[in-house]
Amino acid sequence: MADVRTYTLIYVVLLVLGTGKFVFFEFTPYDIALAATFVLAIAKTLLIAGYYQHLIEEPRSITYMMVISVFMVLLLTVAAGYSIQ
Repeated sequence: MADVRTYTLIYVVLLVLGTGKFVFFEFTPYDIALAATFVLAIAKTLLIAGYYQHLIEEPRSITYMMVISVFMVLLLTVAAGYSIQ
């Protein structure tokens, strides 16, 4: 299990990544800011799932199952959006 120093470091990184979204939208064109925001969101999601939900300490099979379930949720969201149109 990670110690307090690791959790504090992850918290600071998440804070910096969250601030990065604001910086991108203030100082870069919209298209670049949007793409960068998606990259930051993926990085934040991986850090939260890995450390705060302890997936880093789990066997790889559970991690793969989580990735597949997130992919399936995305597919269902796309399908629902397509059916609304």
